[in-house]
Amino acid sequence: MPSTSPSLPTSTGSILQLKIRLLGLSPMVWRRVLVPESYSLRELHGVIQVAMGWESLHLFEFRIRAVRYGSSDICTEPPDKTLDSFGFRKNAKFAYVYDMGDWWEHEVRVEDREEAKERGRYPVCVGGAGACPPEDCGGPDRYLARRDDALGPDTMDDLATMADFVEQVVFNGNRAMLDDDEARQAVERAIDRSRSRAPFLACRFSLRDVNTGFRQDEHRRLMYQWLI
Repeated sequence: MPSTSPSLPTSTGSILQLKIRLLGLSPMVWRRVLVPESYSLRELHGVIQVAMGWESLHLFEFRIRAVRYGSSDICTEPPDKTLDSFGFRKNAKFAYVYDMGDWWEHEVRVEDREEAKERGRYPVCVGGAGACPPEDCGGPDRYLARRDDALGPDTMDDLATMADFVEQVVFNGNRAMLDDDEARQAVERAIDRSRSRAPFLACRFSLRDVNTGFRQDEHRRLMYQWLI
């Protein structure tokens, strides 16, 4: 049955506006990027890695019209087809999955098509929200559980331990605390636990950092990992 979605105008040097949304998380983690329509899926993989904040450590796949494109270990089709070859219409959606173990599924939606600006530099990120989960954290459910734990009473206890140590040493001048092995080890353990929680407490992403990565061609480097 023919699609009733409005067709996007095509042109030489056209740019697709894509919204990439990481599924299974709340608040929503998403990015909006402008990408040349001449890009291959391989190149789009690199763009998504940089935009979202992944490190391209794992296998990936795109699922478009019941066909899987991606890492040769898991997909029958290589990610060499270009975006313009699909003839995407406005609001067309397809899936991008990263890390088959943790299964980070992204919805990619085609929002618009426009002419490349004369002095425009692409790809570019023009919006987004939410911090990327850390690599190898167990997937959406495990990430959310660890995020909740990071906001729990144990965190408050560790903060109190560190604050008390600083108050005693810095403000009260109790230098003997530095030689107290039990007190010092307790605060060191609290610091280590706090550091391990930090990635699960991040809630913002930096538009500047993402676009710096694009300008430094990080997407070119990341798009080749795990491809044979």
